[in-house]
Order: sequence, then C-alpha cells, then structure tokens
Amino acid sequence: MSRQQATAFAPASVGNVAIGFDILGFSVDALGDRVTVRRTPVPGVTIKAITGVAGELPLEAARNTAGQALLAMYEALAPGFGLEMTIEKGIPLGSGLGGSAASAVGAVVAANALLDTPRSLLELLQFAMQGEAVASGSLHVDNIAPSLYGGLVLTVGIDHPRVKQIPVPPGVQAVIVHPHMFLGTREARAILNKSVALSDFVWQTANLAGFISGCYTNDLDLVRASFEDVVIEPQRQALIPGFGAVRAAAMEAGALGCSISGAGPTMFAWSRAASAGAVRAAMVAAFEAREITTDHWVVDIANRGARIEAA
Repeated sequence: MSRQQATAFAPASVGNVAIGFDILGFSVDALGDRVTVRRTPVPGVTIKAITGVAGELPLEAARNTAGQALLAMYEALAPGFGLEMTIEKGIPLGSGLGGSAASAVGAVVAANALLDTPRSLLELLQFAMQGEAVASGSLHVDNIAPSLYGGLVLTVGIDHPRVKQIPVPPGVQAVIVHPHMFLGTREARAILNKSVALSDFVWQTANLAGFISGCYTNDLDLVRASFEDVVIEPQRQALIPGFGAVRAAAMEAGALGCSISGAGPTMFAWSRAASAGAVRAAMVAAFEAREITTDHWVVDIANRGARIEAA
C-alpha cells in the first residue's frame, strides 16, 4: 500500500558563502524545519498548523513558502489526492539561515514519499524554488539546493539548474553565530545596487574561482585568500550591528574567512577544527560587547540534506 503520511527534516543553510551570491550555499544540520504531509481525499493543498519558532506565518498555501512549493508540485503532477501539511519551524524567521527554503524543501521531500512514483532531487528543487520566491520575491537556489542535497553546493542556472556538490577540505568546520534580531530577505535585497563595477566583477569572479579551486585541491591558503566578498557584503554590513568587529575577531582567532549568512543577520566563519571553538568564542564576545545575545554552533559541513524521518 502507498504511504499515507511522511515527515521530512530539512536542514538550515548558509547562502551566498560570501563569494557566491545566489549560487553557492552549504547546509547547517544543527537546526532545521520538520514538515509532515499526509494524503487527503480533498483535492488541493492545505496547511493544518504551523508550530515551533514560527511567529505569525500565513496558513493560506499560496502565501506560504512550503504551501507554494507543494502547490507547484501538485499542479505539475496531479497525484490524484490532496495534500495536507503541518510545519514545525526550527529556524528563526529573518535569521539568514534559509528558514523559508527549508520549509519548502521539507514539504516537497515529505510529499515525494507519498507518490506512487517518486520524483528526482532536481525536480524537487524546481518545485521548492517556487516556494522560495514567496519569501524573497525572486527565484534563487543558494539556500534551497544545500538544504535539499546537503553539503557545499553550487547551482548554475534557474530555468534548467545544474547542481554540483563541492568537496569541503578535510578538517574544516563552520562557525554559525545568530544574533537575536530580525532581518527580512526582501529588505536586504532591496538595498543592493543593480550594477557592479568592472573591477569588482573581476575581483569577485577570481575569488569565487579561487575558493572552489581551493576546496577541490585542499588548498586552505587559497581558500583563505579567496574568502572575500567585494560586492554584496560591503552593502549589507551596515544592517548588522557590530559586523566589522565580529568579522575582525573571527579572523584574529584563526578563521579562514568570515561573512554574512544569506541576507543576514547571522554571520558565519570557516575554520580549521582546532581553531573553531576560539573563533566562535571571539565572534560571540564581539556581539556581546554590543549587548547583542546570540545562538551559536560549530558544525561539520556534511553531505546530508533533507531526509524522511522514521515514523
């Protein structure tokens, strides 16, 4: 018999990774969203409840990231039954940790487990993209792809995306520090200039190429040298109180690089495992010096994306 209900866990994610605006991201398995989807005889997509650290989110499917992702899936596949879901938010809203993406990913992964013929990860990515557009106002996959695939992920293209998991050098960990403040994705995108100076384009392109090359060759010196965003970070850093001091503290403690997670306000760093604890302590202390409390984690960047949980 076909499965009647499934629950999926979709991890948080760091978008952009400094030098890969809208195309590069990595998963953060320390927190995430859980979405339960069940078959119903009533056609269409409904949201039964939203719990956890959600705040006020719309229950109307077309206005909800997970709901819109399921609507796209439902309309494309016409499964012959309705879909009802419950969302348990584990990612704070406006944190820059891919909360809207995780809900959309969790929804399509859970629903996929109910289909008589499950769809590929690439198809699920395209359905989830429609949900992310509800939150940010545009189609981009730097949070969706890592939440779905796991690990460090490069996605090229929107209409016909190509997804590549990039190897992370052994012994490297990520430090995640989330200050207790809200920063909306639309607000953070609205301040960005629509054009880039040619010199900055060349610099940023070189940094992205150097970073990816360093990951493939385990060249941490090249990763460190390339870990600099010269386009987006200079525009967004003013939205995060103490950004400069936090970044400087991370680098002084031995980080390979430090920047903004997605649209912010969360900040992240990459570090050798031996220095990760010191990097986290330095970043937390820099925020605390401005009387800003934080949540913080040190995580491995593992190739483990969204998955179905045991009943």
